[in-house]
Amino acid sequence: MVDLDALLSRMTLSEKLAQLGCVWCGALVRDDGFSPDTAARWLTNGIGEITRIGATTVLGPRARAELANDIQRYLVEHTRLGIPAIVHEESTAGLCARDATQFPQAVGLAAMWNPQLVEQIGGVIRRQMVATGARHTLAPVLDIARDPRFGRVEETYGESAYLTARNGVAYVRGVQGTMADGVAATGKHFLGYSLSEGGLNHAPVQLGGRELREVYAEPFRAAIAEAGLATVMNSYASVDGLPCGGSRAILDDLLRGELGFTGTVVADYSTTELLMSHHRIAATKGDAARRALEAGLDMELPQLDCYGEPLQALIEAGDLDEVLVDRSVRRVLALKDALGLFEDPFVDPDAAAAAYGRDEDRALAREAAVQSLVLLKNDGVLPLSPAARLAVIGPAADDERLLQGDYSYPAHTEILQLPDGPFYPPSVTPLAGIRAHAGDVPYAKGCGIRSTRTDGISEAVAVARAADVALCFVGGRSGLMPDCTSGEFRDASALDLPGAQQPLVEAVVGSGTPTVIVVMSGRVHALPWAAEHAAALVYAWVPGEQGGAALADVLFGARAPSGRLPVTLPRSVGQVPIHHDVRAGGGKSAIFGDYVDGPAAPLFPFGFGLGYTSFAYDALTVDGLDVRVEVTNTGHRTGTDVVQLFARDDVARVARPERQLVGFARVDLDPGQTRTVCFTVDPSAFAYYDEDMRLVVEPGAVTFFVGPLVVSTEVTGPERAIHPNDRVPTKIAVSS
Repeated sequence: MVDLDALLSRMTLSEKLAQLGCVWCGALVRDDGFSPDTAARWLTNGIGEITRIGATTVLGPRARAELANDIQRYLVEHTRLGIPAIVHEESTAGLCARDATQFPQAVGLAAMWNPQLVEQIGGVIRRQMVATGARHTLAPVLDIARDPRFGRVEETYGESAYLTARNGVAYVRGVQGTMADGVAATGKHFLGYSLSEGGLNHAPVQLGGRELREVYAEPFRAAIAEAGLATVMNSYASVDGLPCGGSRAILDDLLRGELGFTGTVVADYSTTELLMSHHRIAATKGDAARRALEAGLDMELPQLDCYGEPLQALIEAGDLDEVLVDRSVRRVLALKDALGLFEDPFVDPDAAAAAYGRDEDRALAREAAVQSLVLLKNDGVLPLSPAARLAVIGPAADDERLLQGDYSYPAHTEILQLPDGPFYPPSVTPLAGIRAHAGDVPYAKGCGIRSTRTDGISEAVAVARAADVALCFVGGRSGLMPDCTSGEFRDASALDLPGAQQPLVEAVVGSGTPTVIVVMSGRVHALPWAAEHAAALVYAWVPGEQGGAALADVLFGARAPSGRLPVTLPRSVGQVPIHHDVRAGGGKSAIFGDYVDGPAAPLFPFGFGLGYTSFAYDALTVDGLDVRVEVTNTGHRTGTDVVQLFARDDVARVARPERQLVGFARVDLDPGQTRTVCFTVDPSAFAYYDEDMRLVVEPGAVTFFVGPLVVSTEVTGPERAIHPNDRVPTKIAVSS
């Protein structure tokens, strides 16, 4: 361990400020190699972090490790204090770097309802990052997704604070490991980012303090308390007029004071400058730096800007106390110390490639994709008959790019215009997966993802008519470029399939051939027509490199679908925001219930999903807050059910949710088999912020729901105030 106080006492102001900033790795490279000459310009006083070697270069694992070593060697040997840097990367669905394994995008991981598998995925990301010298990832996204217009819904774990918390805790545990041999995770975006006005990225958020804490802060709290989350990133948005990156109430009072966070707060890219240019709460860069530093924003990403010369000028003029700088520098140095960088900042380039391209990682990506698939409708056409003549239709059927999320490496080769790309990992498209099972199945694209041209639809209809079953793959393109339909900056005002895909679907279904519609998109689409007219409907999200193989596994019945919706699917955009855990009185119009022009109920509710067998629940009992239920496979195939426990506080002093998720379990069952699931619910599951904004647990009646079954009980004992970190997740036991 390093004596941080002693080290801090030796630092000049310039050296301190350097630790609060970053430099793009590209600034240190000339002629495809590390340049000591340019490093002398950028690294004279050291640096806090290096920005994204993996995402911004075409380097493979060995070369990335070598470049990281070159940078660290320069810092250790050619700066006065020899302080190493942290290299940060992105990894919402796999490391954003060449040759890294790409898993389903986060909303697909949430559809697995399997935090244990998420933790394993985090372990793969950790291994691949550490092998190349990257020790800080800007993931996971812990935002709550209640507005599908928002482009970054795909990066989230869905609409439930509980489901998001369970997956967030699992991801952080997998990525961070023991920290000394792991990667610092970043919970983002603190706070309320995804409930912006109009579903627009960076737009203001209007949200009360109670909802902010009970829903939007809860996944962050869980990751901090249960997994030791190392870093937190601010939201770009303002909440009730307070820009998060410059708000002491949000970053200090709430995050550190109420939630007990002791780690490092890092800026979302250009946050400090945006306090001036976007939010207009600062007149100069120096003023923006002051606001951010006073609020508790420790590190400026992606490069040193407002925290450089503008902040130094304020301090040297006596207009800002240097003690604020010391506070943040100590946090940055403590993170480096926890990661073991002072002892050894170097990696073995010869070993780097061995962490990539492993068969077991590819198998894990395939397993995750299988479990993420949600079967929404099936009139009996699935699983496909071995004798069926098939046709494959649609623009999402044979495009590797559509398997990748907005923070995948291929997406970033587009926005950064890297040469010779896109460098896909070994990938299986749906067409390739189907042909691996069924031979040379005919294919017609029909139309493009966003193109409105319909001249290819007639060919698609002809191909469909010659088949017994048409498999129609539609969806979107995830990324950050103008041609993308979801992802950061790619918000939408409608939830229809883009381009001519709806006319394509209607024409193929109208051909008379039973049609299986598979939606591959990070966007949550409203699909009432497909739900009514398709023979089967599957949501595949953005399934990652093994998405096509996983789809074939499920379509042909080698595996049964077991995914469940992590979000509510609306009938139309007019229902937004729509989610399962509305407060009392929500979810319907007074008196008549529905809208004038349609139902208030969703097209498919949160938690919904079919399999290839059927399940029945029985014997729901409660003893105190121990809830037991028997689940039986009543069909003729082995299958996996996701048993979901919802709860309602029947009477409280403030309006509470009609029902909210408090526990879940994946249960594998053979035909005719019965298993018992026991949920041990802690009373803190019913804690809420009262009229005085005290977090309290009070006695009274509560109701539990498992499928169609309902049981009531009482929370007993005196009313008591608790700390947020006194919350305890539900314990699960499954027995035969």
